[in-house]
Amino acid sequence: PDFLAKLTAIVGLYMAPPRHAVVLSVDEKSQIQALDRTQPGLPIKPGKCGTMTHDYKRNGTTTLFAALNVLDGTVLGRCMQRHRHQEFLRFLNAVEAAVPAGKLIHAILDNYGTHKHPKVLAWLERHPRWTFHFTPTSGSWLNAVETFFSALTRRRLRRGVFRSIVELQEAINRYIAEHNDDPAPFVWTRTADQITTKLNRLNASVH
Repeated sequence: PDFLAKLTAIVGLYMAPPRHAVVLSVDEKSQIQALDRTQPGLPIKPGKCGTMTHDYKRNGTTTLFAALNVLDGTVLGRCMQRHRHQEFLRFLNAVEAAVPAGKLIHAILDNYGTHKHPKVLAWLERHPRWTFHFTPTSGSWLNAVETFFSALTRRRLRRGVFRSIVELQEAINRYIAEHNDDPAPFVWTRTADQITTKLNRLNASVH
């Protein structure tokens, strides 16, 4: 029932961010597996595709907490072993310390229970410069940081070989550092009205 209001608020932040404020897209990529293939893959050669064994050895998992600054494209990320409100609070404190004083912080998040835990909401009350904006149900496509997670998966994780969690976390941290060396602002091009018009057309065609 709140889809339109949430859509309008989030798209508004992307297209016309408030002055003296930072807009952060925040989410977690959980259960990233440190996979080690049973045999080395063969590289791409002229006329031959690269190869990779179908079987692998699991060496543990990690969760990446990330905040994408939509104004300049930089990412603040932290790898943690678990995905609970305790780890989320630690990440919020890291973001709080990294954002200059005097800046308001608008954080866009999904409806995962961790983000609405009573202790998280209590933390939010103690930090009045923060405002949480929750995406609509099944509206994770509105969360800009998902584009960063997608690129991380394609460019670093999918064909990666990681013999330990530490090796996996080092690879993720290197990717974030390389991304931040040459970031690009996140650009949202569709207005809320354009999106709702398209959705209404799709709904009409279904019915």
